[in-house]
Amino acid sequence: MGFLFKIGKRMALRKLYRAATAANPTAQVLLGAAGMAVTAGAVYVASKRRKAVQNKVVVITGGSRGLGLALAQRFARGGASLVLAARDPEELLRARQLLLDRAAVRYEEDVLLVPCDLSDQAAAAELIQRATTHFGRVDVLINNAGIIQVGPVEEQPLAAFDEAMRVNFFSALNTVHAVLPQMLVRRSGTIVNIASIGGKVAVPHLLPYTASKFALTGFSEGLHMELKSKGIHVTTVCPGLMRTGSHVKAEFRGQPEKEYQWFATAAMLPGLTAGTKRAANRIFNAVAARKAELIITPQAWLAARIHGLAPETTQAVAGILNAWFLPKAPTGTHAPPVKGSELPQPEFKPVAVWNKHLQRDNNQSAGD
Repeated sequence: MGFLFKIGKRMALRKLYRAATAANPTAQVLLGAAGMAVTAGAVYVASKRRKAVQNKVVVITGGSRGLGLALAQRFARGGASLVLAARDPEELLRARQLLLDRAAVRYEEDVLLVPCDLSDQAAAAELIQRATTHFGRVDVLINNAGIIQVGPVEEQPLAAFDEAMRVNFFSALNTVHAVLPQMLVRRSGTIVNIASIGGKVAVPHLLPYTASKFALTGFSEGLHMELKSKGIHVTTVCPGLMRTGSHVKAEFRGQPEKEYQWFATAAMLPGLTAGTKRAANRIFNAVAARKAELIITPQAWLAARIHGLAPETTQAVAGILNAWFLPKAPTGTHAPPVKGSELPQPEFKPVAVWNKHLQRDNNQSAGD
C-alpha cells in the first residue's frame, strides 16, 4: 500500500508541475531552480550524516538478526567498522555473510564477530576489550540485544522476569559500564539504547518485556542527562511494532497457539509496523543528528504522547483490549514456554510467504 501511495503521489506532483509551467516560462525556471536547491540540500545532508559515522567503530549487540542486522548493514554502508555480538555463533556467521552478499561490507575483516552472553558482566567487558584491541577504540555502542516473552501475568514465573531483566536491561548496563571509561577519557562517543514503546506505555501480556524496557528507558534517559556535558551523547530509541520476523524467536505461555496468533499477526502487518531497513535508517540519522530520543512509527509516537497526558485513559483502553481480545489465562497450567518456531505457522499462502520472507531477510532461522 505504501508503494502504491508513493506512485500516486509522484504522478500528482508531475501533473501539478505540468499545469504550473505549461504557459509560464518563468515558473519553469523558478521550479527548476527550486528542484536543484532541494537536490543539493539532500546531497549535503546525506554527506554530513555519512561523515558523522565514517571510519567510526560501531559495536552492535544483538547484531546477528532483525533490527541489529539492519543496523549493521546501514552503518557499514555509512563507512563504519563493525563489531557484532550475539549468543549464537552460527547466526553471527550468517549475518556477516549476508552483509558481504548485500555489498554492505567488502571484506570479512571489516566485521568482528563476538559470540557472548552479555548478561554476564565479564563477557560484556571482554566484548569491549576485543573490539578495542581489534579496531583501537569504540566510538558507537548500540545496545539492541533483547528477548520477548508473551502470555498473561498468571503464567509468567519470576524466572521469566529475571531473564527479561538480565537480557533486556543488564546486558545494556554491562556494556555501558565497560565502554564508558574510554569514552570519558576521550570526551567523545555515542551510546544508543534500543528500548521500546513498551518502555513508555505498558502492554498487556508482555509484562516481563515491558518491565525490562521501562528500566532501560529510564536508565538511558538519565545517562543522557549525566553524560552530555562530558562529550558523550546518548540516544534512546523507542520503536513501535516492527517487522523483524522475531515472532518465531519469542516465547509463549498460557495458550501458546492463541498468543502466537495475535502477536505474529500484529508483528507482520505492513500498515501497523515499521520495516527494519526504514527503522535502521532513522536510527542512523538520529545518531548523526545527535538526537536524544527517537520514537519509530506514528502509532507509537501518538501512544507515548497520549499516555503522558492521560495515563488513566491509556490504561483503561489497554485493559479493555486485554479483557475482550487477548487470550484468557488457563487455570493452573504453568506449562513451560513454547518458541514461536515450534507453533503452527500461517497456512494462508500469502501470509505464509510473507512470514518466510521476513525470516529470511532478517536472518531469523526457524530453529533456535
